[in-house]
This record gives sequence, structure tokens and C-alpha cells, in this order.
Amino acid sequence: MTTTGEDHATARGGPWWWTRWRSAVLDTGLAAGSAAECGAEGIRFAHDAGIPAAVGVVFGVLAGSALIVRRKWPIAVVLVSIAITPAQMGYLMGIVGLYTLAASELPRRIIGSLAGMSFLGMLIVMFVRVRQDMQRGTWELGDWFVPFASITTAVGMTAPPVLLGMYVGARRRLMESLRERADSLERELQLLAERAEERAEWARNEERTRIAREMHDVVAHRVSLMVVHAAALQAVARKDPEKAVKNAALVGDMGRQALTELREMLGVLRSGDGLGARERAAVVPLVAVGVAAAAAASRAVDDEGAGDGPCLSDVDELLGQSAAAGMAVDLSVEGETRSYASEIEQTAYRVVQEALTNVHKHAAGAKTHVRLAHRVSEIAMQVENEPPPELASASAARLPSGGNGLVGMRERVLALGGVFVSGPTDAGGFRVSAVIPAA
Repeated sequence: MTTTGEDHATARGGPWWWTRWRSAVLDTGLAAGSAAECGAEGIRFAHDAGIPAAVGVVFGVLAGSALIVRRKWPIAVVLVSIAITPAQMGYLMGIVGLYTLAASELPRRIIGSLAGMSFLGMLIVMFVRVRQDMQRGTWELGDWFVPFASITTAVGMTAPPVLLGMYVGARRRLMESLRERADSLERELQLLAERAEERAEWARNEERTRIAREMHDVVAHRVSLMVVHAAALQAVARKDPEKAVKNAALVGDMGRQALTELREMLGVLRSGDGLGARERAAVVPLVAVGVAAAAAASRAVDDEGAGDGPCLSDVDELLGQSAAAGMAVDLSVEGETRSYASEIEQTAYRVVQEALTNVHKHAAGAKTHVRLAHRVSEIAMQVENEPPPELASASAARLPSGGNGLVGMRERVLALGGVFVSGPTDAGGFRVSAVIPAA
């Protein structure tokens, strides 16, 4: 009979106050039946009241037609049925009116009051009518039959429609509550799906950034050293064959290491052999590529299969590689050397590595100072290079730069809650500084 939410708007297709045409047809049929009943009973009422029969019929038809508004004004219908009870008419209207009243959303006290009034009116009318019939000799029964028939009829005309209406109303409210809960759950699931999609997109973006950062850290340093050694090899090939052979060996080793690391990062994409490109993309998630990239990056300075990842103890080897490429670099350490969490040591190592790579790219031949400071609750690192000599700058190998090195270093440090600062110095060089919490 009633609907809630969006269903209420879509269900309203009937005339006037009806939500559906079927409800309008049902109420019209009930009203017609009630009008016919009351009109027929109006003849006897007119005879008993001493008025013309036509008046009694018209009165009965008008009173019985009130049932057509039972959905809109159920209280009025019940009051009309109570009012015409002394005229011994409107039984159908009383039953249907009480059912509609009990099934409505009205307070229980109003329903109980009107049901009690209807019961009392029916009890009195039936008591008088049965007593009159017995006095006329129509029924020859004992005096006990008058209250029995009155109470039985009143209860039978009042209790069943009220109880049925209360049951139907409670069931309807339960169904509406379940429908509302289902709609609410659907909206919540839709919202959760949208949030999950947003989180997935954010995770994909984060993984893309991480993959790019790891690949940059793994490849850029070695390739930069390879280019520097190749340039040195070209310069000394004729003058110093022994040094040229050494540089060639270094270039070969670094190239093999770079290829090995690239295979480790990209090999996971080939794990779906025999599948199509789209199927491989579905089987191999982007996170797996990021994990492979991180694993390969953690072995950037080790031989294949050796070591658990770069750490601060590998900084000496890193500086040795740069010195072998012709860089004048020195290291100073302050404070007591101690071990940190692996992600902290790897980040500190990457900052130094990328800073040295930038020196090879942009300030070849410049003297570089690397400083590490072990403090109580943090570790600080600084890589500062002096202005490159003009001769070295003119003959330096031209290394491409994507501008992602400093961005990657900043992201790594900030992800651990640290501070990262970079910029040119007053002397014309460049300085990279980072501080990472020890915990």
C-alpha cells in the first residue's frame, strides 16, 4: 500500500491519492458493495424511523460510499461506520475500515480507541436487537443468549479485522525496512567500490612511480659510469693500452651487471608464457613488477645472487667505482658507525649514489666531498662537488638527464619522514643534503 524512497516516486501512477490503478479499482469496488449493502439496509431503517424509503436508501448509499476514501482518511471511515451502527447498517464498511485503520501508520492508541468504540457500539446495538427479537417471540431461548450473542457478534466484527490489519501493517513495515536496508547496503557497496577503485588507482600510480624510481636507481648509475669509462677509454686507447684494457674490462662488467638487473626487473613480465598480451597483463600485477624492481635495485652494487641489498658499508665501494672513473672524491664520517634498518640504509645509499651520478653527468672532473654523520636519533648525508674544471667540462662525455634523480631522492627521504635539500653552492658547485630518522 505504501512505498518508500525512490520506489514511492516510481509507483505513484494512480489517480488522486492512489499509488496504483489496481488500488483505485479495489477501493471503488468495495465502496460500491458497501453502498449497495447500506442502501438495502436503508429501507428497513426508513421503515423503523418512519421516513420515506427513498430517503433511507439515499442515506445508506451516501454513508456506504465513504469507504472509497479508506486509504486517505481511515479514521473518518471508521467514525462513519460507528455513527451508522445504531441504524443497523455499514457492516462491510466497519470491517474494512477497521482493517485499514489497523494496517495504517497511525499511533496504536488511536487504533485501540476507535476499535474499542466500534466494539462497544456493535455490542450495544446487538444487545438491543437480540433482546427485541426475543421479546417478539422470534427466538425462544434463555436469557443467557442475549449477552452471548451480543459479545460474540461484537468480537467477531471487531477483533479479526483489527488483528489482520495489525499483522499486514507490521509485515509491510518489515518489508519496507528490509527494502530500505537493502537500498542502503547497495549504496554503501557502491561507495565502497568507488573508494576501492580510487585506492587501486592510487596504488597503481604509486607502483608506477616506484618502478620508475627503482629502475632509474639501478640503471642510471651503472650506465653513467659506463659512458664515463668509455670516454676515458677513447682518450687513452692509443697512449696507454694497459689502462684502456682495464677501462674496457670495467665497461664490460658494468654492462653485464646492468643487463642482469634489468632481466630481474623485467623477467616477471615474461612469467605468463603462452598467454596473450592482455592475459599476461592480467596475470602479472603491477605490484609484482614493483617488487621485482625493488629486489633488483637492492642488488645494484653486488654480484648476481650475492648480498641482501645496498647498505652504508657499501659506500666505500661506490666511491671506489667513481674514483676509478676519474672522479676525485673523499669520504668523511662523523659519529659512531652503527647499523640501521635496511630501508634506512638503502635510502641513504641511494642518495649518495644518485648524487655521485649527477656529478658524473653535470660536473665531470669536479672534486666531490661525501660526508656521513651518525647522530643519536638520525643519520645525515651530504654530497657536495666543487665547480668542474673548464677543460674537464669541455671534454666530458655528454650524458642525458631526465630530471628524475633529485625527485626520486626526495621521494625516498620524505617517505621515511626525513628532510631533503638540494641546490647550488655559492662557490659554483652543487650540494645534496638529507637527514633520515634512525627509527
